[in-house]
Amino acid sequence: MPKKKLTVVGAGNVGASVAAYASAQELGDIVLVDILDGVPQGKGLDLYEATPVLGVDTKVTGTNNYEDTVNSDVIIITAGIARKPGMSRDDLLSTNVRIVGEVAEKAAKYSPNAILIVVSNPLDAMVYTAWKKTGFDPRKILGMAGVLDTARFRSFIAQEIGVSVEDIHALVLGGHGDTMVPLTRYCFVGGVPIDRFISPERLEEIVQRTRQGGAEIVGLLKTGSAYYAPASSAVQMARSILFDKKRLLPVAAYLNGEYGEKGIFVGVPAILGESGVEKVVEVELTPDEMSGFKKSAQAVKELVKEIDRFL
Repeated sequence: MPKKKLTVVGAGNVGASVAAYASAQELGDIVLVDILDGVPQGKGLDLYEATPVLGVDTKVTGTNNYEDTVNSDVIIITAGIARKPGMSRDDLLSTNVRIVGEVAEKAAKYSPNAILIVVSNPLDAMVYTAWKKTGFDPRKILGMAGVLDTARFRSFIAQEIGVSVEDIHALVLGGHGDTMVPLTRYCFVGGVPIDRFISPERLEEIVQRTRQGGAEIVGLLKTGSAYYAPASSAVQMARSILFDKKRLLPVAAYLNGEYGEKGIFVGVPAILGESGVEKVVEVELTPDEMSGFKKSAQAVKELVKEIDRFL
């Protein structure tokens, strides 16, 4: 069976980390593309030289030329400027619409059958931008957000209780930002409901920390934003697609009536396989949870209105 091909657009901290994790997991041959001369080539060579140590047969190539990305199976877009302290995801909008739109068009030209995973912020709006610019079937375009937000939620809960992160199962819906909706009713520790371990008051504090998870890291780094956890989250999604694993993961997927929404990309549970988003799964929500989801979806719609002015 021929090797899969994974393209990573953007050789910054997130993109390079994606390439590193994907190479270590032997997802396929990797092309790292960036506009900066020498940067993707240098990082690509460095990653390739690590493969004998890791014991993986992964070819890693760095380039400034999108022709080298031809016939990619999955394209992960990390290009764009990162948040700085005091900057919201929405502040990134106008600049990243231009950047993401341009790279999505170029990548799609050489790989018209690829699945696109968008990581750039503001996330839900950038997935919409890539869809509009490529004209792809919306099931073949998705955004990395829910896996990251859920991972943060899971890590905070594991830390609070003192158990393995592997035994924490959780779900976060909605847009990637302050309006995200961590569903505490669907949070379990090895199958045991979370309320057996944490009081409602303390759990609400953890929910709020999850919503501010990205800003917390931005505040600590002072010169950039998170990249290890976002990169590993994107790679988990790519793995499910490349190996057709049918993982049920929270991702920014196109809604066509699910959850009462249509025409936007927003965080929901979805089954990921070789054709991209194979099914959006609708979970039962309480009135309060649905209200929170609707509020989050509305925030995404407002961003989409702004994007339509730029496109």
